[in-house]
Amino acid sequence: MKKMKAAREALLFFFVGCCYLFGVVESDLASDRAALISIRGAVGGRSLLWNLSTSPCLWVGVTCVSNRVVELRLPGMGLSGQLPADALGNLTQLLTLSLRFNALRGFIPPDIVNLRSLRNLYLQGNFFSGEIPGYLFGLRDLVRLNLAYNNFSGSISPGFNNLTRLRTLYLDHNQLTGSIPDLNLPALDQFNVSFNNLNGSIPSRLSDKPTIAFEGNSLCGKPLVSCDNSTSSGGGNNSDDNKLSGGAVAGIVIGCVTGFLLLLMILIFLCQRKRGEKQGSNNNVEGVKSCEADISREKPVGDITSAGNVSSGSAGAVARVEARSGGGGYKSLVFFGNSPKGFDLEDLLRASAEVLGKGTFGTAYKATLDMGLVVAVKRLKDVSVTEKEFRERIETVGKINHENLVPLRAYYYSSDEKLLVYDYMPMGSLSALLHGNRVAGMTPLNWDTRSVIALGAVRGIAYLHSQGPAYSHGNIKSSNILLTNSFEACVSDFGLAHLAGPTPTPNRIDGYRAPEVTDARKVSQKADVYSFGVLLLELLTGKAPTHSVLNDEGVDLPRWVQSVVKEEWNSEVFDPELLRYQNVEEDMVKLLQLAIDCTAQYPDNRPSMAEVKGQIEEICQSSSQEHDTIVDDQASQHTYSVDSGAPTFT
Repeated sequence: MKKMKAAREALLFFFVGCCYLFGVVESDLASDRAALISIRGAVGGRSLLWNLSTSPCLWVGVTCVSNRVVELRLPGMGLSGQLPADALGNLTQLLTLSLRFNALRGFIPPDIVNLRSLRNLYLQGNFFSGEIPGYLFGLRDLVRLNLAYNNFSGSISPGFNNLTRLRTLYLDHNQLTGSIPDLNLPALDQFNVSFNNLNGSIPSRLSDKPTIAFEGNSLCGKPLVSCDNSTSSGGGNNSDDNKLSGGAVAGIVIGCVTGFLLLLMILIFLCQRKRGEKQGSNNNVEGVKSCEADISREKPVGDITSAGNVSSGSAGAVARVEARSGGGGYKSLVFFGNSPKGFDLEDLLRASAEVLGKGTFGTAYKATLDMGLVVAVKRLKDVSVTEKEFRERIETVGKINHENLVPLRAYYYSSDEKLLVYDYMPMGSLSALLHGNRVAGMTPLNWDTRSVIALGAVRGIAYLHSQGPAYSHGNIKSSNILLTNSFEACVSDFGLAHLAGPTPTPNRIDGYRAPEVTDARKVSQKADVYSFGVLLLELLTGKAPTHSVLNDEGVDLPRWVQSVVKEEWNSEVFDPELLRYQNVEEDMVKLLQLAIDCTAQYPDNRPSMAEVKGQIEEICQSSSQEHDTIVDDQASQHTYSVDSGAPTFT
């Protein structure tokens, strides 16, 4: 009897213990649920379509282990406002928090310090401001920390040394000031503080990081240029060592007097020569007009700055090109690398100009120089950065060289004029070939040519992305895919998005912009993938993202394609021109599926551009040996006028 009684007591104790533990687990999950609902209510709950009648473990972006929330991933959800001050810290078992590429503002809530188990914190691409809070340094288990593309200010604290497990630290594209502290983080392998307002020398422990991790600042030291040490390396205390001998002083005086007399003679000679040329130069000075006056006229004929008679009724009319810097004197074109310097600014300003198109970042012109050379000139508008930052960013763009990127040859900067000089692409843009008025006798683009264009474009963009996580295009669209005479694709307009002013509510009517993008200056590589996916859909369907039928229905091109494919009406998706090529139907379906993957709603569900490149190369591999024959056939079938296919930069 005693044994039976003891057994019953043990069973009862076990049952009560299980109930207690079950209640604790339920209580913890209820606390997580309440925290998530509080966050949802504070940051735009309509974007988080959570079914509150179900377990939070089933909600989008939420991952649970053992009935506790361990991951909260809500990238690119259009969240706005401020995170609540007393909710996030209740998710005590959180390992990963990803709120990147939203529109969150204000400060990181202090209760984040309660997330002692947090390993990964991704907050890049928001509008967080103020100093980087010191309580972040209490998260000692952090492995990945990304605060890039925000508005953080103040200095970089040595407190980062508390995060001894840190492997990734991205602080680029903020407003941080001061010097970089001596960070002793042995595991750190990904680091970036580019495009802040930092100065001073780079700590030796960070000297093995790539150059792009520090650009856009006033830093020196390895891997950048060495710091100029103006102090004497001598250690002697004898004051006589610092005195000049009498002979040295006499030599300096004689040299100064001789130099002054020589300079005086040169000035007299120049004044006499100037007097003889004065009358002839007066007419030229009067012919120079202000750039800004011509901008305000908004003539239908393009001109970089108009100083001659222009026929306003003809779209192909030609204007004389002249300009003057804001300081009143001519400045020089700055050429890149081995670019041929067969012309200077005066040659460019005297060239005849023809408008190619007005786009997001300015107006593009076809400029024909007196020597017969033809270049494309882009006149930038709404540049919001300082001259120093402009030159740094443009010089970064000018160093990028790839056969599928339109090379930037030179640039010009003054207070009221910013010009970029590119190679001229006579075959025009992909947009013009797909949707423009067809020249008589022109054959529509066939599958082989479209696939080759897609391959060239993805190679150019993938190369751009390979330069580092801070490199993205920001404005991928068919009008920025220009073509060579052999129908090779070259991507233009890369690197310009960061120069424009802020656009907190971007217009998405162009149909290419990813849903998570809230500021055109802060476009991630995954947002580039979305835009490229739209471009692939445009190639396959023949429809522009701004197609009137789609817009009338309130549906963008990716959603329209998905709705058609869902009903298995694949034949209605493809451009009728492509349906003539039955032997490549499988390849077209593969490319269509890839485009759908690229335009996934959530950035994490999209492939990288390197993966997209690999898949397109596989699709094109079967026809790659025939490429030379294909493009020759295409070139013979098309009867373009060189000027009718003029490229547009938008």
